[in-house]
Amino acid sequence: MEKLSLIRDRFKPIQPSVKDENTISYTEFEPSVFLRNHIHCLWQLKTENTLVAPFNYRVVSDGCIDVFFDLNNTEDNFIMGFCKEFKEFPIGTKFNYVGIRFYPSIFPTLFKIAAKELSNSDIPLNHIEKDFSSFISNLQNNNLEKSISKIDDYLTSIIKNSETTIDMRFFNAFIVILEANGNIETESQLNTGLSPRQLRRMFNYYIGTTPKSFSLVVRFQHVLNKLINSKITNSGIFLDAGFYDQAHFIKNFSQFYGISPMKVFL
Repeated sequence: MEKLSLIRDRFKPIQPSVKDENTISYTEFEPSVFLRNHIHCLWQLKTENTLVAPFNYRVVSDGCIDVFFDLNNTEDNFIMGFCKEFKEFPIGTKFNYVGIRFYPSIFPTLFKIAAKELSNSDIPLNHIEKDFSSFISNLQNNNLEKSISKIDDYLTSIIKNSETTIDMRFFNAFIVILEANGNIETESQLNTGLSPRQLRRMFNYYIGTTPKSFSLVVRFQHVLNKLINSKITNSGIFLDAGFYDQAHFIKNFSQFYGISPMKVFL
């Protein structure tokens, strides 16, 4: 579906890098050209040395669905859906996690699974998609480069052999939200021909949440991109994004990131 390139062109989801690069590293890798309209990136989070205490990893809200696994124990593989706030959890003292970050709406389209079933939690992948889980389990003993290559080949085959059709009423509303950087009144500015209830049902299927909640995450990600690129927290950024004042912005940012923007960008 050619229009999927509209997602990639308009949405750049960000996860925070790890600051202590001497002990832990976080790296993102571009997928093959064929997959770039479906997958934002493949990523690796790994320890360089065994840690003294379990590492608490923070995942910020990005609107995406991730499949992930430890390369040293591929039989344990998981999927995390849309999150309406940040998630933080201990992941041990030695790990080598690899993940696949699907753009919003892509995983449900490919695997015919309602995104709402995955929202706000991480679930064993074999509870959701047994074939995909089995494929990942068989990556045991592969290094990172071989694993990424095999993942590319597997997902390319899935896409080529599936009907990647998306309801265009949903898709048009979805793109409008991305084009507005989430700064939109979803009840009045999405002219889809659908009732608000029907549109909410479609967003729950494709995204895992309501149009309004998704818009808030898109707006947060837009501001996060701006802040990372500018390294400043001037009022123009959050006012242009539709926040009433600085207090409103800080509260919203902290909900999705876990800490205030001042602490992030000090």
